[in-house]
Amino acid sequence: MRTRRTALVAPVLLTALATAFSACAPVEDDEPEAATDSSSADAGAETDPATCAADAPLVQAGRLTVGTDSPAYEPWFVDNDPTNGEGYESAVAYAVAEELGFSEDEVSWVTVPFNSSYAPGKKKFDFDINQVSITPARERVVDFSEGYYRAAQAVITLEDSPLAGLSTLEELAGHKLGAQTGTTSLTAIREVVQPAEDPLVFEDTNAAKQALKNGQVEAILADLPTAFYISAVEIEGSTIIGQFQPETGEQEEFGMLFEKGNPLRDCVDAALANLREDGTLADIEQQWLSDTVSVPTLD
Repeated sequence: MRTRRTALVAPVLLTALATAFSACAPVEDDEPEAATDSSSADAGAETDPATCAADAPLVQAGRLTVGTDSPAYEPWFVDNDPTNGEGYESAVAYAVAEELGFSEDEVSWVTVPFNSSYAPGKKKFDFDINQVSITPARERVVDFSEGYYRAAQAVITLEDSPLAGLSTLEELAGHKLGAQTGTTSLTAIREVVQPAEDPLVFEDTNAAKQALKNGQVEAILADLPTAFYISAVEIEGSTIIGQFQPETGEQEEFGMLFEKGNPLRDCVDAALANLREDGTLADIEQQWLSDTVSVPTLD
């Protein structure tokens, strides 16, 4: 099943076909009730991912089943098609699959609503990749891989807004903010920014973006790569005024999500370690997530 890693092929982020997408990552939750915890050994540095995966139970024998939401948004996926290998998370998923010994045609994708992915219980995927932030509450009922992307929250407003000159979270707290439901963007507003006025909560990021255009909110929050795409491609005349870490100043990370106790998690950790060591993860991030804009940190 193992094949040589193919070259990444895709347009740069800002020339990608604009499509509606959501900032479903960093996520708030109606956090699930705690289930019986189970620990697993860390994937050793010398673990061979393919050998490990050969012994792991799979949803479909001989195939790797990967879950993500629909629509699948840019810059994480391109053209709402996880199977094309384009976009940051699609490229990461296929790179991990190759490390595990699966060729591209041995990877299947299934649709998993974001808020359902981290609910306790049986899963129809081997792992899910959908900008899911690793949080202690989620780790009580599902397992996560090591982080594959370090996330920050970003604040998007219109260029002619009074918020455009703000530099602190304290200043931001005096304004009307909004974010998608179920996201840690919303949690970050409530717990970190702590605005004087309750934030507006939207079903998806398309609704949040429209509210910003209509003046219903003065700013919306999203993860930084999503914010780049919104400001550069989707909302003309918008800008990112700053970024911050949403949880007690610690680095927030996205992880691949597994059914609790799934031994494949350790195999994926070994795969990610290889991809990090040989520079593949950095190359994918450079290709698909814009890191050319200097965004100030909001204190």
